[in-house]
Amino acid sequence: MLAIKRKNKTIEKIPKAKSPRQMEKHLKGVANHRRIEILFLIADNKGIIVEEIARRVNCNVKTISEHIIRLAQAGLIRKGNRGRAVSHELSPYGIIFHKFLTTFRHS
Repeated sequence: MLAIKRKNKTIEKIPKAKSPRQMEKHLKGVANHRRIEILFLIADNKGIIVEEIARRVNCNVKTISEHIIRLAQAGLIRKGNRGRAVSHELSPYGIIFHKFLTTFRHS
């Protein structure tokens, strides 16, 4: 077999299109009114902790924790340790979904 040498060219990376399963994963992450509310709250308050989210949303900490787990599994938020507490911020996909939801809300 002949090997073909390729010249080193800088090629623009085109993002690979998401599969329907990947899109479903992200969409299921925000398929709940509480999760959408939490997503907006995290967007406005980077580094917010679970107890503060529960207080502002007026909901049980366990319920909020479960919603946060779902958002993290969907790749929409990131968790980080801040002492004994866990802080939350939007992931790059979370930022995209926040922009989409903001636009959708006002259309």
